[in-house]
Amino acid sequence: MSRIVVTGAAGQVGSEMVTALRSRYGQEAVLATDIKPPSAVMQPAFLLLDVTDAAAVSEIVREHEADTIFHLAAILSARGEAAPQAAWAVNMGGLYNVLEVALQEGCSVFTPSSIAAFGPSTPPDPTPQDTIQRPSTVYGVTKVAGELLCDYYFDRFGVDARGVRYPGLISHVTLPGGGTTDFAVEIYYEAVANGRYTCFLGPETQLDMMYMPDAIRGSIELMEAAPDRLIHRNAFNMTAMQVTPESLAAAIREHIPDFSIAYDVDPVRQGIADSWPRRIDDTAAREEWDWQPEYDLASMTEDMIVQLRSRD
Repeated sequence: MSRIVVTGAAGQVGSEMVTALRSRYGQEAVLATDIKPPSAVMQPAFLLLDVTDAAAVSEIVREHEADTIFHLAAILSARGEAAPQAAWAVNMGGLYNVLEVALQEGCSVFTPSSIAAFGPSTPPDPTPQDTIQRPSTVYGVTKVAGELLCDYYFDRFGVDARGVRYPGLISHVTLPGGGTTDFAVEIYYEAVANGRYTCFLGPETQLDMMYMPDAIRGSIELMEAAPDRLIHRNAFNMTAMQVTPESLAAAIREHIPDFSIAYDVDPVRQGIADSWPRRIDDTAAREEWDWQPEYDLASMTEDMIVQLRSRD
């Protein structure tokens, strides 16, 4: 990778991906794009881009002379259920446009899938790398279709498309963007600010999670991995820990003893969470490109609280 375009750069993953890529490959090598106006961290190399506009995607990739696209633009699970037609247009239309441009310009493509690609009939604990994928949300449907489309472009046209299935991602940099796992970010912000949190999922809802620094590092490592090592491409199971709202609260109390949590369950998001795995098996990622998380629940919690307190 030497010239990189990032779509969805203002989102929860994109904002930190841009910083990491620029640190690794140089400030001017990484062009950030998003449909939203840029934050200061995105400058100087930022352009507005609607990924559903095929001509605009093509023009930006070609003018930047990109050899790699990190395609992160998407509408997430909870927002997708509120606007399924828009989710399909952005998630599938945008990916199709990116893959077509990658084919024309000879680019590699990273695009993340998600644990939302699984569904109620998937073995939940552990969830294998290769298994039943029958999701119950439009977001999940677009992720399964996206995995298949990326594999098709690799098998049929040789496009070097790679991806991971992100679990819930926890970050102190950017607020979450409408996903079912948002509670795992919100709980830290509310713990530091107010010492209490009301959770929209039930106390024993177990989901896979990962601290954002691990997610960013792992994604870049996958794109740097030797292609002849990869048996799977789209997409690798990837995880670091399994948490529940109660286990998050207990970890926070190690640092904020008076922290309290209450529950006001949202049936829609609870239903989505209940359809997802309780624990995914990421053996393939560990074997094929040496994936290894650096943060567990305790070390992540300590760093989150330190970082959020430092803003005061």
